[in-house]
Amino acid sequence: MTEPSPGALNLFRLEPRIKILHLTWLAFFVSFFVWFNHAPLMAAIRASLHLTDAQVSALLILNVALTIPARIVCGMLVDKLGPRLLFALLLAISGGLCIFFGLAQSFQTLAIARFLLAFVGAGFVVGIRMIGEWFPAKQAGFAQGIYAGFGNFGSAAAAVALPSVAAWVGGPDGWRWAIILTGAISIAYAGVYYLATSDTPKGSTYFKPKKTGSMEVTSRGDFILYAILQAPLALALALLAWKLGPFGLDMLSPALTNSIYAGLASLYAYQLYDMWRINAPVMRGEIVPEIHRYKFRQVVVLSVAYFVTFGSELAVVSVLPLLFKDTFNLSLADAGFVGASFGSTTFFARPAGGWLSDRFGRRPVMLVAMAGAASGYFAMSFIGAATGVAFAVAATFCCSLFVNAGNGAVYAMLPLIKRRLTGQIAGIVGAFGNVGGVLFLTFYSFVTPHVFFLSGAIAAGLGFLLIFFFIEEPKGQISEIMPDGSVTMIDVA
Repeated sequence: MTEPSPGALNLFRLEPRIKILHLTWLAFFVSFFVWFNHAPLMAAIRASLHLTDAQVSALLILNVALTIPARIVCGMLVDKLGPRLLFALLLAISGGLCIFFGLAQSFQTLAIARFLLAFVGAGFVVGIRMIGEWFPAKQAGFAQGIYAGFGNFGSAAAAVALPSVAAWVGGPDGWRWAIILTGAISIAYAGVYYLATSDTPKGSTYFKPKKTGSMEVTSRGDFILYAILQAPLALALALLAWKLGPFGLDMLSPALTNSIYAGLASLYAYQLYDMWRINAPVMRGEIVPEIHRYKFRQVVVLSVAYFVTFGSELAVVSVLPLLFKDTFNLSLADAGFVGASFGSTTFFARPAGGWLSDRFGRRPVMLVAMAGAASGYFAMSFIGAATGVAFAVAATFCCSLFVNAGNGAVYAMLPLIKRRLTGQIAGIVGAFGNVGGVLFLTFYSFVTPHVFFLSGAIAAGLGFLLIFFFIEEPKGQISEIMPDGSVTMIDVA
């Protein structure tokens, strides 16, 4: 197998892998720009369509709900189809849905469009596999950090730019033109990405799972962990149905809510069957050679870590502009700008998390990031009119440094577990990030901002303990089977 040559990563060098990195982070940037284009405009949307607080809360939750199963599905599809085609399709379809949202005339239409638009959040998983194919282990953390950090900056860019676009257009429909513009950009870039990229460097092999479906595990104990790990994904969607149902916002009928519960239970049962189908030899007692084994508990802990870091980030960037506007009586544009103090650090903090992981180890960087996130969210729990805007900006900025560095450290380690399963592992871990977003946003709808931020501090503390006791630093090599049956070894240290 041909690997890109190691050495210092020069982002300005004219070579294929650097071109792929820039094209891919820009694709992710566009997807995040589309995904969170509603957050800085929510006050205008609320006024234009006379939405209630309950309806605003529902839109915020719907925006992250579908991304949970979407990341699982896209993780499977990217390992099978390749990132080039899948990313282009995601951007094109999401651009159309974005325009649909911008033309909505009722809450029901807004809700449907926002629910479907959550699928664009799965684009992150696609790029993880693409970057993993183009960069060696000693540069993977920094490259993944650049990809995710620059891409995640799309939410902050939307918070800063879109209120200004809406104000420039003017009138009650200014927000619509801002939303529609992002959809047009997404469609155009889908074509650019498809035409300008390839799945692997020339001469490299694109490793695919042996079977299409659930992920391969290498022991019976790992199978049990895998089965347990699938449950929170279904439970998060059930929580969403409950939140929107008769005992929550009362936007779904009892019959429809119960049908969703039954559908999720059936889906989980099917997942268990498919997991057994894929891993039947292992469950029958077949011993997987040591050279081909990997530890699934690493996937479990990374999922929990991403639940804490990215899940809390999703919730915070969703609520912060409106929270700042209402707390400090700011204009729409000023609230978006101040609210961007959290998302803006992803531009450099997430790459820094990956870069530090490459040089000082994945595990220690994750531990420091979790400790810092716990401290940061504790500080944010004191945000209020009495503490002032300056304290709010300083607290959110400092907290986001550690949160985004933690995101970078998680995905610096993820591609080093099992190459051919990278998409599926990224899908599971990424889905847990969205589970975190749903749970944190649901919790936010019931509590004060003080309690909400305090819950983030507690979750980060628990994440620190799990990483300390269960995460192992990647070392040595992992094996993959070539199409001709031969075995190749890939460095992970």
